[in-house]
Amino acid sequence: MPEAQDLIFRTLADPTRRAIFERLCRDGEQTVGALTAQAGVSQPAVSKHLAALKLAGLVRDRPEGRQTHYRAQIGALAPLVDWTREMNRFWESRFDELEDLLRRMDQ
Repeated sequence: MPEAQDLIFRTLADPTRRAIFERLCRDGEQTVGALTAQAGVSQPAVSKHLAALKLAGLVRDRPEGRQTHYRAQIGALAPLVDWTREMNRFWESRFDELEDLLRRMDQ
């Protein structure tokens, strides 16, 4: 599982890729042309970003004639959700221990 987490973190670390992924999450399926229109980068650059997102399992493509449509795969974020939950439990435990220590020191 750590490899999946690493790949997803690396992929989403790029702000342009993250913006493309967020747009697909928010607005649903989009063509490369539609994504390029608002990405602020060239069509070849958008295509490279989409290839990286696809490699990480974050998007799926659907060819239709001369166009390719992309959609976000929200379920691919599961390794990050799991990691975030694990870190949350870890820090909550640490804060609980600190709170107990401070209570004992006040007595």
